[in-house]
Amino acid sequence: MNSNSFVHTMMFQTTKFLQLVVQFSIITLLRDASCLETDTVDASLILKDSDTIHSAGRQFTLGFFTPNATTRRRYLGIWYYVSPASITWVANRDTPLTDSRGSLSISPAGDLHLTSGDGSLVWSSSSPPSPPRNATAQLLDSGNLVLRDAGSGITLWESHQTPMDSFLPTMRVTHNPRTGKRVDLNSWRAPHDPGRGNFTAGLYAVGIPQVYIWKDGVRVWRSGPWNGRILTGVTGMYSVYVDGFSLGMEEDGTYYFTRNFRQSFISRNFLNADGVLVEAGWDDQKRDWDVRWMGPARDCDFYNKCGPFALCYDQTTPICSCLRGYEPRNRVEWDKGIWNGGCVRKSVLQCERESNATDKKREDGFTKLSFIKVPDFMQWMSGLETECESLCLRNCSCFAYAYDPGIGCMFWGGDLIDLQKFPGTAGSDFYIRVAYTDADKEKSNKGVAIIVSVVASFVAASICLAFAWWTCKTRGENRTSAYEKEGNSPSDLSEIVLRSDMDKVRIEELPLYSFEMLVTATSNFDTRNMLGMGGFGPVYEGNMANGDKIAVKRLSSGSGQGSKEFMNEVLVISKLQHRNLVRLLGCCVERGEKMLIYEYMHNRSLDLYLFDKTRDVLDWRKRFNIMEGIGRGLLYLHRDSRLRIIHRDLKPSNVLLDEDLNPKISDFGMARIFGGNQDQANTGKVVGTYGYMAPEYAMGGRFSEKSDVFSFGVLVLEIISGRRNTSFYNEELSLGLLGYAWKLWNEKNVEDFIDMKIFSPSLKGEMMRCLHIGLLCVQESPRNRPIISIVLSMLSSEIAHLPAPEQPGFTDRWSRSSTQTPSANHVTHTVMEGR
Repeated sequence: MNSNSFVHTMMFQTTKFLQLVVQFSIITLLRDASCLETDTVDASLILKDSDTIHSAGRQFTLGFFTPNATTRRRYLGIWYYVSPASITWVANRDTPLTDSRGSLSISPAGDLHLTSGDGSLVWSSSSPPSPPRNATAQLLDSGNLVLRDAGSGITLWESHQTPMDSFLPTMRVTHNPRTGKRVDLNSWRAPHDPGRGNFTAGLYAVGIPQVYIWKDGVRVWRSGPWNGRILTGVTGMYSVYVDGFSLGMEEDGTYYFTRNFRQSFISRNFLNADGVLVEAGWDDQKRDWDVRWMGPARDCDFYNKCGPFALCYDQTTPICSCLRGYEPRNRVEWDKGIWNGGCVRKSVLQCERESNATDKKREDGFTKLSFIKVPDFMQWMSGLETECESLCLRNCSCFAYAYDPGIGCMFWGGDLIDLQKFPGTAGSDFYIRVAYTDADKEKSNKGVAIIVSVVASFVAASICLAFAWWTCKTRGENRTSAYEKEGNSPSDLSEIVLRSDMDKVRIEELPLYSFEMLVTATSNFDTRNMLGMGGFGPVYEGNMANGDKIAVKRLSSGSGQGSKEFMNEVLVISKLQHRNLVRLLGCCVERGEKMLIYEYMHNRSLDLYLFDKTRDVLDWRKRFNIMEGIGRGLLYLHRDSRLRIIHRDLKPSNVLLDEDLNPKISDFGMARIFGGNQDQANTGKVVGTYGYMAPEYAMGGRFSEKSDVFSFGVLVLEIISGRRNTSFYNEELSLGLLGYAWKLWNEKNVEDFIDMKIFSPSLKGEMMRCLHIGLLCVQESPRNRPIISIVLSMLSSEIAHLPAPEQPGFTDRWSRSSTQTPSANHVTHTVMEGR
């Protein structure tokens, strides 16, 4: 760990300790406060030091507090009801009271006045001068203290207009590029001192809007540009997860950045005294905040860490490297780890060559970097991705370009400042202009590297698979021999975990379960413990000796799948971890058996709840949450995991429900891993289930993210209608479920499509929107289908206006006399296609 990392870590730990001290102090000092049963202060009420009021939904509290038990300083503030130490706003941050006799009241002029015990004015809301008004101040569930004229309802003042360190629901941080006027967050001076600190955070809207942190006016962190949904340089920020971050513009040209939280989820965003933006969620069980994101958190997060024309990447040593075609400006300092001087170009670009040079006509090229926080000071213009390169190449002052669907083409003509690479979790593709000599070298090096890599990978894979088989077989025999020799009974066995290094893809490095343990857990694979049957084989419920439940998927001897699918599922799911994906606990390869052990899902699969009439009916809210959860799981597979996964067999029986009916995608035996630049692939072996395959996949073997989106669309239509696509057939109209939905949509008669057991006039609008989204997902052309991140933004209404859908694929029901019989929903079929 270098010195910067060490200092930053120590600062964070010290801050955490001080926060605990402050929390204890504040809770102690607030213990005897009396709560007034109101959320409003009016002319008849004086809020004394010992009083508090709560917002209507008990989200926030207004009252007096002391940030440190060793001082007598008193402040008027707002804090989270669940966490008194989490102060979000302070009225008199720079003018503390020195005793406990302060009070808040409304003055005759209609302003909020905070006065000390001797009656002197300490703080005022300072509304514009006007005749006396009948004003009231109300604490809202957004943490906003709003002063209104009771007669007209006009807002006179609100605490959200003077934010402190916390970014609260509906609050706006603003910037007017024309006037320079801005509203920013400002840190506390120290963890125990709410006075004005050295750090500010806010919006900078010159060019493409970004969020910055400044220390005394100097940039220390940058979010990357806003693309209409997310800040592209913030890791882990996805529009469907962040509950409504949005950017807008007021009539006077002021840009604002805001956020709308779901009220059921308590989330906190604030700028701490060390200048770090923190996002945390309240954990009700631990009664504490769970930090989810911090920035800056690593060395490369700090602004322009490596200087111009250099790339910062925390996972390399050293963390700074010059871009292709560049070299350190000062080699001696660079080798010492002093990188702020950055890099300079080695080769002359085409525009810079002499007009009589022999290579004057040799064009420059571009080298690509992936997962990049693009540099600062970008220019942009609308355009297609295919146009960006030529536009940059024609401009002699263009050194690099990038493209984002929500922004268009971005160009850089000056120093490339604050370039950072992420480990495959965020960022954009970034193209650097290089002289033809450097471009030729890169092509040559890539060719050699690809050949070496392919040969080495083939040899390594063969050795690993052979070694894995031999090791597991040997260990299985040794465990069996030892078990029989020692005379142990199966009930005495506990889980055998060799290693749980999920970064490797070797079966012997997964947690291994013994065959005897699984025999005992499933009562010798008793049919009464069988949870279901899939293409892989039967799945059994198991009860471990420690009381834990597991699900055991056992490869059937008659299965169409085998070792390849088994290893594929181990390879794929062992690399994944997400709340909407089922968790693989381990495996067993022993005595000719192949078994996978998963977490047990108490409510089995989604198809039972949708299509089994003996089950309880899922209400609309649960169905909507299930749709959203499946979408989040797909987004993780397609975009956010270390591997880019196409599931290829998404259907209700492969969506499992936990005890709270949260969905988890399962069965990755058919999944395919895509390379970083791969958009689609072809296969001669079409696998999956009829009724859920996209047309281009079922008929031509082409699959992509849009294939999964089609399957998701079918799922959405099934969830809305309560009807199974593979068994629905309208005899009168000769239509399948997709065609039936399309017909009713065009006739504006969607009520007949919605499951009558859940239909409600008050929910019709949301149900129609989901039907609309489902139809967009099952459009025949993959080009027309939205990607899953857009689908989730549509579901959450972040995208308000939806395009009109085109006709779905497979609108006509296939013939019952067809040579290919549709499969049942619970069995995966493999179809051989001569393509």
